[in-house]
Amino acid sequence: MRSADRIRTLPPYLFAALDKKLAAKREAGADIISLGVGDPDLPTPDAVVQAMSEAVRDPTTHRYPSYYGSAAFREAVARWYRRRFGVELDPEAEVVALIGSKEGLGHLSFAFIDPGDEALVPDPGYPVYGVSTRLAGGTPVSLPMPAERGFLPDLSAAPVTERTKILWLNFPSNPTAAVADLDTLTDAVEFARQHDMLLAHDAAYSEITFDGYVAPSVLQVPGAKDVAIEFNSLSKFSNMTGWRIGMAVGNAEALRALGVVKTNLDSGAFTAVQRAGIVALDGPPDQLDELRAVYQRRRDVVIETLNGLGWSLKPPLGSIYVWLPTPNGETSAEFADLLLDRAGVVVAPGLGYGSNGEGYVRISLTVADDRLAEAMDRIAAAVGR
Repeated sequence: MRSADRIRTLPPYLFAALDKKLAAKREAGADIISLGVGDPDLPTPDAVVQAMSEAVRDPTTHRYPSYYGSAAFREAVARWYRRRFGVELDPEAEVVALIGSKEGLGHLSFAFIDPGDEALVPDPGYPVYGVSTRLAGGTPVSLPMPAERGFLPDLSAAPVTERTKILWLNFPSNPTAAVADLDTLTDAVEFARQHDMLLAHDAAYSEITFDGYVAPSVLQVPGAKDVAIEFNSLSKFSNMTGWRIGMAVGNAEALRALGVVKTNLDSGAFTAVQRAGIVALDGPPDQLDELRAVYQRRRDVVIETLNGLGWSLKPPLGSIYVWLPTPNGETSAEFADLLLDRAGVVVAPGLGYGSNGEGYVRISLTVADDRLAEAMDRIAAAVGR
């Protein structure tokens, strides 16, 4: 049996060795605190759970859903974009429901990338952008996000060719926690227009922001719908990672192409989950205030501890992560191994997010306050300087 070349040529999974070591330590009885995965530990809001419970009992939800999302869900997305960003969307043509935003990110490459085509992917950035490009037969091209620019791109120096089809961006960023203002997104829209490419903005962390910062939508840029689509998700701001419900919005032709892929490869998001998603989208804003307060408190614990150990970190304004340079020139994998061995704490090695992630690790804030405080105490004991 011979697997496809597209599988064999994927880059190795950096976390495999760390996962194997973690499993061995847990099997030996070690108490490990994982700060490696961005999976919210907080519960889904009660009203959303109740809506799901009622929807599951309705037998009409048990049949195949709409490929593109129910009219009611797409209308709820449009209401949310109008209320949150002041952006008007046509629910019929400019909104598509996703089985979690990751599904849409992965399928987009199959809609736009032919063999030999290229996509500009943030480096460091979420791995799905590059992996999906490879799976579609294209070449991911590094778009550096340098620390000296606040992990924002210099589009004037972007390596564009006639085969570049997609520009991927992600703000607030996974893994760097970088945030962008509307001017940055305006520059990206103009860049995509000049080079006749699709701008794909992953805004999954748009609602997890701090210290008065409010994340913009790329669709707030005048004319953005001509060249851009945006992905969002209920995973992070409604604690629904396991529910798998998200949305893509924006350019109608790009969404039509994405829909063609989806109709051939999946059967749409479970209707009951979409009904619960409507409740989440229409939910009270104070719910988000409470969520932000939890993550800000956790962020401050991490930043205070690490700066007390000699780092000089600025508190990030968005996402659920802290992006940390290794302290003594270690590789990202070496420092992750050190923290696992000496502190029993798991962090994500930065190299897994691109070559420019080397020399960093990512800390996730998605553990209970007491366990996060204990993890910081352990790290302090292990690397105190």
